[in-house]
Amino acid sequence: MRERSPIADIVGEHIQLRNAGGGNLKGLCPFHDEKSPSFNVTPARGYWYCFGCGEGGDVITFVRRLEHLSFGEAVERLAGRAGIHLRYEQGGYVPGREQGERSRLIEAHRAAAEFYAAKLSDPEAAPGRRFLSERGFERVDAERFGVGYAPAEWEALSRHLMARGFTSAELIKGGLAKEGRRGPIDRFRGRLVWPIRDITGDVIGFGARKLNDAEDGPKYLNTPESPLYKKSEVLYGVDLAKREISKRSQAVIVEGYTDVMACHLAGVPTAVATCGTAFGAEHIKVLRRLLLDQSGSRGEVVFTFDGDAAGQKAALRAFADEQKFVTQTYVAVQPSGLDPCDLRVRHGDAAVRDLVASKEPLFAFAIRSVISRYDVSTNEGRLSALDAAAPIVAGIKDRALRQLYAVDLDRWLGFNNERFVMERIAEIVATAAQPRQDRPAPRRVADLTDPGVRTEAEVLKLAVQRPALLGERFDAIGPEAFTLPEHVALYTLIARAGGVVAAGEGGGAWVDRLLADADEGLRGMVTRLAVEELRADLAGEERYAAAMLAALELISLSRTIEQLKSRLERTSPADSQEEYNRLFAELFDLERQRRMLKERAAGS
Repeated sequence: MRERSPIADIVGEHIQLRNAGGGNLKGLCPFHDEKSPSFNVTPARGYWYCFGCGEGGDVITFVRRLEHLSFGEAVERLAGRAGIHLRYEQGGYVPGREQGERSRLIEAHRAAAEFYAAKLSDPEAAPGRRFLSERGFERVDAERFGVGYAPAEWEALSRHLMARGFTSAELIKGGLAKEGRRGPIDRFRGRLVWPIRDITGDVIGFGARKLNDAEDGPKYLNTPESPLYKKSEVLYGVDLAKREISKRSQAVIVEGYTDVMACHLAGVPTAVATCGTAFGAEHIKVLRRLLLDQSGSRGEVVFTFDGDAAGQKAALRAFADEQKFVTQTYVAVQPSGLDPCDLRVRHGDAAVRDLVASKEPLFAFAIRSVISRYDVSTNEGRLSALDAAAPIVAGIKDRALRQLYAVDLDRWLGFNNERFVMERIAEIVATAAQPRQDRPAPRRVADLTDPGVRTEAEVLKLAVQRPALLGERFDAIGPEAFTLPEHVALYTLIARAGGVVAAGEGGGAWVDRLLADADEGLRGMVTRLAVEELRADLAGEERYAAAMLAALELISLSRTIEQLKSRLERTSPADSQEEYNRLFAELFDLERQRRMLKERAAGS
């Protein structure tokens, strides 16, 4: 493959190369911003290297890095360019039959995109051209994004594609057509159409807006799930934005196709949008891949939403997934309720750029949105706002960040008493869960003077705040490792929620799940443990968690050993030598386990 894909030709398609002497070529690096060329290509050896950012490799590495592809995808891309037909074996990258089917569907979608784009010039497409013009888009903009028009006919696209050799089964499977009484009928009719491309630039589906609001059907209609189109993974505009997302370490999430167009034309080329579905975990994976987010501090993701109540609700819904991002996450909301497209029409390109620049951290936005529902000019209103915002602060898994937002919450509410706010956060759920008059109050807070009880509480605190640090060992330890009834109850609650393994990295969603299933007596403890500081600093949390879990196991094992010793003392060798030997061997093994746990508990 490398021999049939000269590196100078492949790289030269993307950047301008000039002779650098010694058989080398030089140009501006496509992977970072630079003014002086430091990107070198050595055609004789088939390698490239940038002395500015330290990236380098062969032609496959270049295509993978530039297009954000897997190894197999990069090989396929180069094979297609070189006219090489790849053969796939069962168990390989893609079975041959499936790859042949995908290629056919990709070709059909490419032909459909060309068909729709050409139809935008027809007289009957005038409403579509007017729709674009009213939103500030010119014909050249429509061509740039491939916008087209689906004729208001039952079979216009189907006849066109079948005349080019595609079967009705292929059109239906790809979502381009539906089964009609006498054959396939077009899925999109009388609509403005946007081609949706995957990260490699292949058309995999379409989004279509109806032009006559009086007609039946939804305003926007998307391609259904198909072998090509998985809506939970698709981001509109990702093919155009991917390089700028990597260069700028920023991704801007907007709500619609016209918003993506407006942002790109206004100088925000990192904008993408979901396609008729909520932003979710699979979209996060795509963005982290583009942001090259591995260290936990690279890049930022900016959500833009309408300024109305629905837009704020969408932003808060995104908050539930925020802690799955390692990146810094922000929200940008236009106060007057304009989306990026309308904002560009009314106030120009600069206003769109200013909107993104005015971003606010998502945690701050979520807390402020909750506070805005209350009258904070009164003591009662401030307390109600505090009670409502406290769970958000409690759900922040980063201990230092959690403390800082507690301080911000105090300032935003005007208490000027940080200690009071911190205590209120710890008490909020317990305060709301007062016991009924007809039964005694349950014990909510454990007595931490006993070392064993303190260890139990610390391990449960880790299970609430940082479940990923405990893993399967915690889930396997069992409720018998705990002595206090409330600790046993909380462990049982965690197990019922799937255990800490199911919690992932934890965060607000995990705490919410526990609170939703907890009874009155447990909610206060869950919230308190979610807010209390861990005794270890951030750098030492993993070792601290291992040591605390080992200490709990050690305490539980010691109880078992004492019980076994008691049984051994009551067993006489004269009465049952076999039973005595069995108990003695078991005791010996448990003592060995205890020595190992002591080492773990000491943090060694």
